[in-house]
Amino acid sequence: RRHTRLQGDWSSDVCSSDLLMMKYPNNLKIYSTLILMISFFTCYSQNQLTLENYKASMPNWEVNLDSVYVQSSETGKPILANFTGSDWCGWCIKLKNEVFSKPEFKEWASENVILLEIDFPRRFRLPETIAKQNRELQQSFGVRGYPTIWVFSIEKDKQSGQKSIKDLAQTGYVAGGPKAWINDLELKLAQQIGRAHV
Repeated sequence: RRHTRLQGDWSSDVCSSDLLMMKYPNNLKIYSTLILMISFFTCYSQNQLTLENYKASMPNWEVNLDSVYVQSSETGKPILANFTGSDWCGWCIKLKNEVFSKPEFKEWASENVILLEIDFPRRFRLPETIAKQNRELQQSFGVRGYPTIWVFSIEKDKQSGQKSIKDLAQTGYVAGGPKAWINDLELKLAQQIGRAHV
């Protein structure tokens, strides 16, 4: 990241608006704009999370595909990925409050799936590796809106070592709370399994 260094006592110049008006009365608008820009980019950069301190917006959800792949391989459970805008998408927040935060969903999820949050926030910046991963998954699944939920498994070719995604079911917001949401998803999973055996 490139930073422009200003000569002189930068901190005192920025903080002392009265001094700026005395020294540069004709350029006050320019300096005010500069101060606002510096403040904006400073706040934006401070909202950049590192890989170490970035966590999902909900407990027991993972953010790293490699991690959920390992868990999925060890348990035999598919991955449930929530493509979301956690800090701005109204329907995503509604789904979180009505379904994902409820004990009934948490109990069902712990027995049946590995949870993965694929977030596209607007108020903070994801670690670059996570942001890249999320963009690639969004493109792979053709996600165009949020919330979009995909249940899938990852298969690894024993000879080449290449991994491939096998999608199992897709859903989104379903009204009616956790029971209705789970029933809807399980029906779609059953339909997919039925088609696979035809």
